[in-house]
Amino acid sequence: MTAIKEDKKESKKKRLKLPVYTKSGEKSGEEVELNPAVFAQPVNERLLNMILTSYAANQRRGTADTKGRAEIRGGGKKPWKQKGTGRARAGSIRSPLWRGGGTVFGPTPRDYSKHIPQALKRKALISALSLKNKEENILVVEDSGVEQPKTRELVKMIRALKLDKTRTLCVVKSIDENLKRSFSNLREIFRVVEAKYFNAYQVLRRKKLLIDKQSLPVIVSRILEEPVAAEQAKPKRVKEKVGA
Repeated sequence: MTAIKEDKKESKKKRLKLPVYTKSGEKSGEEVELNPAVFAQPVNERLLNMILTSYAANQRRGTADTKGRAEIRGGGKKPWKQKGTGRARAGSIRSPLWRGGGTVFGPTPRDYSKHIPQALKRKALISALSLKNKEENILVVEDSGVEQPKTRELVKMIRALKLDKTRTLCVVKSIDENLKRSFSNLREIFRVVEAKYFNAYQVLRRKKLLIDKQSLPVIVSRILEEPVAAEQAKPKRVKEKVGA
């Protein structure tokens, strides 16, 4: 039993150290150590499912609209008299039973957005990164920048890293104009986001996660230091003395 526990500990340690790849797809000989507080936490599947549905709902526009019988023009006059014609009774040509009539219980504009607390967003991002690390779907690249705003230069790196057949999310420290123009035609299979703004939804929607080596400290500081800074910024409440 002790041997099995030691093997598990060793495997966890191995997962926290990842090799750094060059643009040519070869190992540079350097390794980076992932912070266990961000990349080796228990995966909360229920939270991830809730975050997926919430982010997807927040992207819905909710502009679908149909007209009821009161919104359609015309139909104010009774088509024929109530009795004596042999026909069924009718009060308006805009009845839902008629062609061109109103819609019954049709969609109307509404707001689908759901509020997600900042603490849940942070926990979901940690769970998503830990899940990618557990599945061994994280790659660290030495430098993901391009010298010229050309897609073929970026495609060359993607093929070298064998990511051309999988949907990949690339996290970088900052996006310059050259990189922005290079990946604009590759959004379906390769998307680039800044470490300051990416979220759990983007991580879960892609199979592979490519992290620029320079963006790792930004990711860790954003996840671990932001909540502390937010709590320090809160004004302290001063307790009033009774009978003062």
